[in-house]
Amino acid sequence: MYNLFVGIDISKDSSSAHGLDSSGKSCFAITLSMDSKGFFQLYDTIKASCKDLSTVIVALESTACYHINLYSFLTSKGINTFVLNPLLIKNFAKQSLRKTKTDKKCALTIAQFVKDKKDILEQLPVSQDLQDLRDIARERESVCLQLSTSKTEMKRVLQTLFPELETI
Repeated sequence: MYNLFVGIDISKDSSSAHGLDSSGKSCFAITLSMDSKGFFQLYDTIKASCKDLSTVIVALESTACYHINLYSFLTSKGINTFVLNPLLIKNFAKQSLRKTKTDKKCALTIAQFVKDKKDILEQLPVSQDLQDLRDIARERESVCLQLSTSKTEMKRVLQTLFPELETI
């Protein structure tokens, strides 16, 4: 049973975090820097709101590479942390009548999503190793695409400069 649901909206330089208790009441809302000082500020805030970290669930949106350090920090502290597809949060937010979009509101929306969908999240744990493999696979795909583009460009340049090579 979880007692604290934390949603974090990640940005490059700072992030917003919002915590809800099991009844949906707001426990905290903070803005933190994306460095070790900010990470420890969040950790201390979570510990102050809930003494038993095994009853805390944290979710953050996947944001390129910006979420990786915070995700690694929280999981190393033993906090159940999930990385969510931003499309899930966007679709969840559409159900609300409020259409304003700020970092603080997004953090609250993520926390509400986690509170409402905690059963689904528990069934889909993603280990750090699996996440790393996914990142490597995406990077490999990107490098292969760049290599293919470079080959095509080289062929075009060679055909333009040395058309006689085409017959060889």
